[in-house]
Amino acid sequence: LPKIGSVMDEICLIRSMTTDAINHDPAHMFMNTGSQIAGRPSMGAWVTYGLGTEAEDLPGFVVLTSLGQGGQNQPIAARQWSSGFLPSKYQGVQLRSKGDPVLYLSSPDGVTRERQGRDVTAINALNRAHEARVADPEIATRIAQYEMAFQMQASVPDLMDVSGEGAKTLELYGCQPGDGSFAANCLLARRLAERGTRFIQLYHKDWDHHGGVKDGVEMKAREIDQACMALITDLKQRGMLEETLIVWAGEFGRTPMSQGGSGRDHHNKAMSVWLAGAGVRGGLVHGATDELGYAAIDKITTVHDLHATMLHQLGIQHDAFSFKFQGLDARLSGVEGARVIKDILI
Repeated sequence: LPKIGSVMDEICLIRSMTTDAINHDPAHMFMNTGSQIAGRPSMGAWVTYGLGTEAEDLPGFVVLTSLGQGGQNQPIAARQWSSGFLPSKYQGVQLRSKGDPVLYLSSPDGVTRERQGRDVTAINALNRAHEARVADPEIATRIAQYEMAFQMQASVPDLMDVSGEGAKTLELYGCQPGDGSFAANCLLARRLAERGTRFIQLYHKDWDHHGGVKDGVEMKAREIDQACMALITDLKQRGMLEETLIVWAGEFGRTPMSQGGSGRDHHNKAMSVWLAGAGVRGGLVHGATDELGYAAIDKITTVHDLHATMLHQLGIQHDAFSFKFQGLDARLSGVEGARVIKDILI
């Protein structure tokens, strides 16, 4: 990762992360929601519930899944960005990385924007009348979604139009607009952040190298290396890095011993995660594993610690940030005594 290495002064590398899950789906759930049980709110839903969004014509929580080489063998389910038991207006909105970012974005032939606006106004008036009778928060979500969809017909084409970025920016990221790559999504993430979207989550799949790990990891690393460097560099140049938190992580690590001669198996006792920006101490390595890389032994951290730290840097006290569900106060950071990783903060 030579490009990421060139900006390590901005990065804190945590080498002692652990997780409770060892299979993909529950591990995805745990990293994204703080629970291995499906149906809990995702990180982005919690953050937009707590902080709202500064974007008036774009969703507050956007998800981008990039295209890469390797066959796309690991599916990503929409429940990973669900709002769970929070009101559904806080769920993530997936923008497609290639082609039209949102289906049916254009109005049908013969339907003007003014006519469509009148339709949305009339539909929402009916919904508000219904909401006044039954007080269902999902009706409020439906109203908000109709209005947001109407606004996105104008805002999304502007978001996707990178013609004003200039050749130097596209060269920095190493992407072609609309190619569906991780690099293109990193550029879109910066553009979303500029427009006030609160939480932007990028997925890049196919790191599950049970065989052919050497060639496989080299290929995946090339796909993300320059783009990660570019995002950090670009945000810093624009004065945005100090208020934008970047978190790079998988759902678990890989074994230090071979699987089948050329691969590595799932592993939850040690993995690496890195963070940058938003008051994170750059140029720092936090924690360590044993000499085999099998288990974290120094400054051991957990997924709940990571969530607590993310919330802390966003101005939220994690152990006081809860939502009543089934008679209990549910939290993103769990109830097992998560701690903010203060050693990595400025």
